[in-house]
Amino acid sequence: MGRANYMKDKELESNLKALANRRRLAIVRFIKKKNETSVGDIAEEIKLSLKSTSRHLAVLFSAGILDREQRSLQVFYKLSPDIAEPVRRVVSTL
Repeated sequence: MGRANYMKDKELESNLKALANRRRLAIVRFIKKKNETSVGDIAEEIKLSLKSTSRHLAVLFSAGILDREQRSLQVFYKLSPDIAEPVRRVVSTL
């Protein structure tokens, strides 16, 4: 396996691990439906504390699945346009 394939495989593994959690799947499904939403709205939708929701969002952001934008005191999340194609196909099924 070449170095480029190894790096792609590691990135794909990281993305799929980030999605391999029912709470994070619910978050991605909700963001997909809303296009963009705040941490508070996400926490309310999935019935989880802000702290726990923020941890899940950090995992998805670190994996490159979500983009975030700080506006005043609120943070908004949306799906990243740069999601790898295999991950995009998984997200499209949600």
